[in-house]
Amino acid sequence: MKWLRRLGIALAVLVLVLAIGAGTVYGVSASRLSRSYASVKGHAVTVHADSATIERGRHIATAVIKCVDCHRADFGGGLVVDDPAIGTVAASNVTTGAGGVLARYDDALLERAIRHGIGHDGRGLWIMPSYEVQGLADDDLAALIAYIRSLKPVDRTMPPLRLGPVGRALYVGGKLPLVDASRIAPDITHPVSMPAAPTAEYGKYAARVGGCFGCHGETLSGGPIPGSPPDWKPAANITPTGLQAYDEAAFVKLLKTGTRPAGTMVDSLMPYRFTKDLTPSRRSRRATNA
Repeated sequence: MKWLRRLGIALAVLVLVLAIGAGTVYGVSASRLSRSYASVKGHAVTVHADSATIERGRHIATAVIKCVDCHRADFGGGLVVDDPAIGTVAASNVTTGAGGVLARYDDALLERAIRHGIGHDGRGLWIMPSYEVQGLADDDLAALIAYIRSLKPVDRTMPPLRLGPVGRALYVGGKLPLVDASRIAPDITHPVSMPAAPTAEYGKYAARVGGCFGCHGETLSGGPIPGSPPDWKPAANITPTGLQAYDEAAFVKLLKTGTRPAGTMVDSLMPYRFTKDLTPSRRSRRATNA
């Protein structure tokens, strides 16, 4: 029958179109992911291994930029995404233990990895939030490196990175910000240090490197979180308009406990399990109490 033939032709065309589309997505994503950023040079920093510097680095890693959320408390790495359609993405073991990558990095390469999202081989690191932390001050960056180098070796081998078909489509479509190295200028400048006293300037700096802008947007007015699954709640408006129910004490309580003024809990996406360790000054609590 003619209609069966037409249906068969239509299905064949559809399959062909899908195959071409899938091939294009795979080819484009593979090309982007294989791009080399080796020409970007690391910025020299002076790293001191004294106890105060290491403690400052621990505070930055846990409370400020929250490295431990992905790399885990021991920096031995951990799975971030493990889904057949999206892919397998794991944060590296950043120690000298079995399966660790630290031995491949000198201080300049670590600086480049953190601020530019570039691995030791010159390829872009996956889900490394370098776009937020690219402005990390030299002294804070040096303290973070000192802390990482002080960590005990962890024997943990992470699975290889793999991007599934849906993950590739989202990445090519600009819905999955996978490689920050592609959107960071190679010649960015960095502050040498930030003021020790609590100021609006330091607050903006901490909000930037701490990822607040990454979720709440460049104006902090909230909305859908870039690259988030469709079932995630939008980020809240944390401008004065959105925080009318908060005074300073209430906002501090939110950061420390995740509790709103009405007594309800914020969504678990809000990282209060890390911001609870923030302190009124640049010094960590342990250093302050010393």
